[in-house]
Amino acid sequence: MEHTESVRFFNRGPSPAARLVFFSLLSLLLLFIDARYKYLESTRSAISTLVYPVQRLATLPVTLWREAGEFFVTQNGLIHDNEQLREQHVLDAARLQQLQMLQAENGQLRKLLDVQQRSDYRMQLAEIVYVERDVFQRKLFVDKGSQANVLPGQIVMDDNGIIGQVTRVYPWLSEITLVTDKDHAVPVQIVRNGLRAIVFGSGDTGDLSLRYMPVNSDIQNDDELVTSGIDGTYPPGIPVARVNHIERDPAYPFARILCTPIAGVNNQRFLLILSGERKLPPRPESATEDSKGLGKKGKRKMLP
Repeated sequence: MEHTESVRFFNRGPSPAARLVFFSLLSLLLLFIDARYKYLESTRSAISTLVYPVQRLATLPVTLWREAGEFFVTQNGLIHDNEQLREQHVLDAARLQQLQMLQAENGQLRKLLDVQQRSDYRMQLAEIVYVERDVFQRKLFVDKGSQANVLPGQIVMDDNGIIGQVTRVYPWLSEITLVTDKDHAVPVQIVRNGLRAIVFGSGDTGDLSLRYMPVNSDIQNDDELVTSGIDGTYPPGIPVARVNHIERDPAYPFARILCTPIAGVNNQRFLLILSGERKLPPRPESATEDSKGLGKKGKRKMLP
C-alpha cells in the first residue's frame, strides 16, 4: 500500500508515449521551419562551434595513433632512402674520379700524338709500369724493352719536355733515369741569349741546378732552358727547365742557380721514347793525346 503511494507520488507529468509523440512532432516542425525559412542556420552554426572541440577530443586518440604509424613508416622509408643515396653517392664519386682520370689521360695522349706528328724524330709511346722504391734514386720503368727496339741512351719526354734517358734495357721493360737524378746531367742552352750550360739533377723531383756558371753570367729568372744538341745525345730545342732562383755572392766564383723541370717528371703516366739519334762525325784526338802517342813511339831525331 505504501509502495503504491510512493510510486504515484514521484510519477508526475506526461507519459513516455506522450513525450515521444511531442518531441517527434517538434522535430518535424523544426525540420520544416529550417528547410523552409532557414531560421535555424545561425543556431546550427553556434551549436557546431560549441560541439567541434568535443568532436576533436573524441577523435584525438585515433588521429594520434594514425599519425604515429605514418611517422614511423615515413622515418623507416627515409632511413632506407638515405642509405641508398649514400651508396649511390659513393659509386658516383668513384665513377666521376675514373672519368676525370680518363679525361686527363685522353688529353695527355692527344698532346703526345700531336708531338709525334710535329717531330722530325721517330717516337714510340710507352706506359709507366713501375717506379723505383728507393727515394734517393729517380728512376722508373716503362713497358717497352728490347723487343720494341729500345736502346740504352735514348731520350724520354712527354708533351712538355725532357723526362729523362733510357739507362738500362730488359726484354720487356726499360729503366729510365729522370733528369732530376743527382747523377744525371743535360747540356742545355738559354733561349733568350743562346748561352750554353749544363743542368744537373739534385735528387729532388722538383729541382734542377745550373752549376759552374760565373757570377756575372747573363741569366735571369724565368729563363727557359732547352737542350743544346751538343754531343748528339739530346736532340736540340727540347724544353728542359726554367730558372726560378739565382744567388750571386761575390765571395764565390760561381752563382747558385736553381731551376724547375718543365716536363711532368713526377705526374705523367704515358711517355715518348725518341728512337732517332743524330749521326755526328768522330771526335778528333786532342793535342795532348798526340803528344803522348809521339812519346810512346820515341823522340824525334834532331837535325844536325
